[in-house]
Amino acid sequence: MNGWEPKTRLGRKVKRGEITSMEDALSTRLPIKEPEIIDALLPDLDDDVLDVNMVQRMTDSGRRVRFTVTTVVGNNDGYVGVATAKGKEVGPTIRKCMETAKLNIVRIRRGCGSWECGCGDPHTVPFEVEGKTGSVYIRMIPAPSGIGLAVGDTAKSILKRAGIEDMWGFSKGKTRTTVNYALAVFDALKETSKMRVRKDQAEDLGIIAGIHKEEEEISEKEG
Repeated sequence: MNGWEPKTRLGRKVKRGEITSMEDALSTRLPIKEPEIIDALLPDLDDDVLDVNMVQRMTDSGRRVRFTVTTVVGNNDGYVGVATAKGKEVGPTIRKCMETAKLNIVRIRRGCGSWECGCGDPHTVPFEVEGKTGSVYIRMIPAPSGIGLAVGDTAKSILKRAGIEDMWGFSKGKTRTTVNYALAVFDALKETSKMRVRKDQAEDLGIIAGIHKEEEEISEKEG
């Protein structure tokens, strides 16, 4: 970070300290084109390699091997990004994929959307959402506190890094195709921020967007 020379307007603002949070960065509506911006604003990112797939192809010059990598990054508290990348070597491709995942980071909504719960804490999706990529379709349904993540391992890794603790999931299609499954889950999470929510609905369901843990810490200090 010390040797980072920003190339974009948003990057320069972050470097100068004019923007100190992801909420401020998103409010500018400037595109995030440098992974260093995410490193500066979300320093405690958690990441995971979801899949590494080797593809071999015969050509006139011989056998060519390429790797397809799928990764996820998130702060475990309202921000998550998923990406895929292709390359000739595993290590550089993973690093490239991680950087792309940072650039794909989105802010999601969480809440207490289950009629069986009513605790008011943002522990699950605020309402039912759907996502689809290729043949894979997934429906995410709010679950009461304590249920956990009733979904596949790939979805669990993504949801955990998004900060979702409880959820029921229904999926169909070729879910063993990890890349499509991961992107379908990511697509569904993005839907949480697209739906319009009235102020009274947000209060009733405890809906928040983005970081929640810092708000709890601030309220505790004020109390």
